[in-house]
Amino acid sequence: MEEFVQEFRRAARESRYEGHPLIEEFKQEMNRTIRRKLMEAEHQLGTVEQWYDRAIALDQNWRESRRKEERLRGQRE
Repeated sequence: MEEFVQEFRRAARESRYEGHPLIEEFKQEMNRTIRRKLMEAEHQLGTVEQWYDRAIALDQNWRESRRKEERLRGQRE
């Protein structure tokens, strides 16, 4: 997700999108699972920077959770 956000930021600078249209474009292009989690969040995000930050955080949390689950599975075997 971090790489995606960096690439999207570059493309966004060259585009004419800003504000809500930029957020909508980001949502369309991002990972479907992360998008769904962000859209289901209790507090909606207002700026594209908030979307970037939250998407990266969710991705990092998911990856950490997966690593922990793999470690636990390995301990049981």
